[in-house]
Amino acid sequence: MAVNALRWRGVRLVGMVSTILLVSSTALVSAHQNINHTIIITPTTIEPIEVEDNILVKVVNFLWQFSASGYQHTWPDIKFGWRIIVGTIIGFLGAAFGTVGGVGGGGIFVPMLSLIIGFDAKSATAISKCMITGGAGATVFYNLKQKHPTLDLPVIDYDLALLFQPVLVLGISIGVVFNVIFADWMITVLLIIIFIGISTKAFSRGIDTWKKETIVKKEAARQSQLNGTERTEEAAYKPLPGAPTNGNHTTPRISDKNASLLENIHWKALGLLFIVWIIILVLEIAKNQTTTCSAEYWIFNLLQIPVALGVTTFQAVLLYKGKRVIASKGDQQTHWRVHQLILYCSCGIAAGMVGGLLGLGGGFILGPLFLELGIPPQVSSATATFAMTFSASMSVVEYYLLNRFPIPYTLYFVAVSTIAAFIGQHLVRKLIAILGRASLIIFILAGTVFVSAISLGSVGIAKTIGKIANQEYMGFENLCTYAG
Repeated sequence: MAVNALRWRGVRLVGMVSTILLVSSTALVSAHQNINHTIIITPTTIEPIEVEDNILVKVVNFLWQFSASGYQHTWPDIKFGWRIIVGTIIGFLGAAFGTVGGVGGGGIFVPMLSLIIGFDAKSATAISKCMITGGAGATVFYNLKQKHPTLDLPVIDYDLALLFQPVLVLGISIGVVFNVIFADWMITVLLIIIFIGISTKAFSRGIDTWKKETIVKKEAARQSQLNGTERTEEAAYKPLPGAPTNGNHTTPRISDKNASLLENIHWKALGLLFIVWIIILVLEIAKNQTTTCSAEYWIFNLLQIPVALGVTTFQAVLLYKGKRVIASKGDQQTHWRVHQLILYCSCGIAAGMVGGLLGLGGGFILGPLFLELGIPPQVSSATATFAMTFSASMSVVEYYLLNRFPIPYTLYFVAVSTIAAFIGQHLVRKLIAILGRASLIIFILAGTVFVSAISLGSVGIAKTIGKIANQEYMGFENLCTYAG
């Protein structure tokens, strides 16, 4: 009970932080609009000393100026040199580790694209999302034939994806808008807070899993000595204490790790997820054909809500009634409660918003969340990447419509991340089979998130200091006048 209480406190903390940040930003914009209707700040109407005394007015003027903008995109020419060599190496490693951990690797891509290649921060964010899509797509293709480590099920949990993916895509649409509006320093603060917390929690989970694996390995070695047999690869996938089993509490055969592609895919769930993706994509394209902030613009935005929430709510109701289950948990089935389902769906929206805002995969939040639900690391990584593929590809389309990235450079780095994802998945699965340590995936996840927090945080702080020194505008951008 104590462990569950700690888990709930952690999940609630993430939700509270996200809510506070969003409410704060909304309140600031609302305050600015109210001030605009009541106060006109000109030399002829208000004395300078009165403006200096009004702290609220000073804060709002810092955060928002109607015609001011601190953004200009920088796209370097593509040419062979040390920059592209170093960028390729870092991008390859980031994609390999990021896709294995189920987090995409965007936290490594963005600093590389910004500091080494020379893109501005927001263009780097857009290209990063393209790289995440390439790596995630390759990982999903690799995982489609893979089986659950201990059960006769696909490694991708389609019911879990159906609960989170629609709201994740909805969150991405909101996050892309916030990416346009928020200043760089705001994004940096949000990133550091969330990523440090997630990496710490994931690392703690990895240590717990490592200890359980050690117990299992010692027991397997003792049984081998008693039986006079040698250890086989089946020990690598022997269920951990409290982990999913197949109902008979026997170790499954691991000889048939791959299944027929057609048999291993849940086509109804996949089709429903694809329909949601298509509908929201059409709404996004239609929205971008309208004038920003017009009535049609907001109608197309709002129509996404019933589509995403409708599918997620339908899946949540089936889980609540017991008509569907998260089968990847085996015997450790969850008796879903209403507040749990609402909280988890809110985390899905928050994950998408963070992904769209920071140019990172929603897996940075979904992966650790799935682990807290008791999902095995292999399934958690595969399912988070599966859901992330839909959301990341949605961001790619939106960024393309906003003209936020150059095609040649983007295609090159997408190819790099795709190849890296295939190689990373193959090598790590081999290591897990040899070492019997699925916790490697959790440590890779925690390490990738932590490195992302340090790299992105450092870059963001350095740029913020530079803008303060140059007295540049550091407030909200105006969505209605944004020109990309």
